[in-house]
Parts: sequence; C-alpha cells; structure tokens
Amino acid sequence: MKLTATNREKLKSTINYLFILLFVYAAVSKTLDFQNFQAQLGLSPLLSAFADYVSIGVILVEVLIAVLIAIPRFRLIGLYSAFSLMVMFSTYIFIILNYSSFIPCSCGGILEKMTWKQHLIFNLIFVLLAATSIALTKTKAPTKNILIRLGGCALLSVAVVAVLFLMSEEMIQHKNSFIRRFPHAAATKTGEIDLKYSGYYFAGATSDKIYLANYTAPLQISVIDSNIRQNNHFAY
Repeated sequence: MKLTATNREKLKSTINYLFILLFVYAAVSKTLDFQNFQAQLGLSPLLSAFADYVSIGVILVEVLIAVLIAIPRFRLIGLYSAFSLMVMFSTYIFIILNYSSFIPCSCGGILEKMTWKQHLIFNLIFVLLAATSIALTKTKAPTKNILIRLGGCALLSVAVVAVLFLMSEEMIQHKNSFIRRFPHAAATKTGEIDLKYSGYYFAGATSDKIYLANYTAPLQISVIDSNIRQNNHFAY
C-alpha cells in the first residue's frame, strides 16, 4: 500500500516528534539524576575510563539532536545524528549483553524499568524509525545514496563504540590511574534495622550474628542476628 503525500507527512512528523520527546526526556532525566547517571557509566565495562566525558557528552548531544530535528532547515542532519546515536546505544547494549563480564544497571527514568534486551529492542525500533523518517524526507538524493549514507553512519557508529570499548579496557587493565570498577549489585539488601542512636562500631561477628558496641554506652553490646533482630546485652 502506497502512502499518500498527506500520510507521509503525518508519519514523518510523528516520528520527528517522538525523537524530540525521547531525547529531551532522556537529557532531562539524566541531568536531574546526573551523579547516579555518571556513577552507572563508571560501572560500565565499556566506558569506565571515559565516564566523566561521556556522561556530559551524551546529554549535550541528545539536546543538540532534539534542537536540530525541531528546526526544519537542520532536520535531516538531526535525523542522521539520531540514527547514528541510536545505533551507538544499540551497539553498546549488544556488547554489554554478549561480551561483558557483568551487566550494569540500565538508564534512569522510565527506561530503567526495561531489561537490557527490551532496551535493545526499543533502540532498534528507533533506529528503524529514524531511517524511515530520513527516507520520507524529500531530497534530491536517490534511494541508493540514502542507503549508502545510512550504512556509513551505522558502520561509523559501531566503530566509535568498539574503539571506546577497546581503549577503555586498555586504560583500565594496563594504564589504570586508580580507576576502580565494581560489579553492580555485588551485595543484595535483605533487610534493615534502625539503630536509633549514633556511636555504634563493629565489635565482632559469628556465622549468624553481628556484634555492635557503642561509644556512649561502653557496657552495652548490641547483637544483630540473621533475621535482622536486635538484642541488647550488658557486660558486668
């Protein structure tokens, strides 16, 4: 079924608005929770060495792409940029899922609720949407040239992520400037207890108990058992 000119414009506009919404939302959510976003990148097995630069760069690029797509004169450039960025994100997730020793947490906001595989599918859908919007945009370039440009953008995007991964691993493994990467969720929270007072310090432990002493009550020992229950004992 061939789309009419009106339907083509509606479809193209819908895709463009989706990208503007996506990138503005992503940039704002990352900015509002910037420290957490930067920390997550620091845990990344791909980008640990570049977390400081990438965290700022991604936000700026997302805002820039949203602005480019919003301006008709620069919309095509914005769409090619959006296509490339989504390919980068997809490549990043693919490497995480297939070549990483551990899988860090996902992005913030609504996207955090997705699994990595769902996130990959989500990104690939937007890759296709960007390509569709580019194809629907009237240009003098023949379809063959558009496909070549898209292929070139995709290859360049994959190469950029791959190079960052290799450089990051080289820096972490052999040129480590005290950068430490800890696996996400190495410990699982099973419960919590309100000690109510400060001044506690670790005094000992057994296989199923933790002993806490307190500077303000030197004769009292608090015992926390495996069921997160506290019992107070007094030394005589």
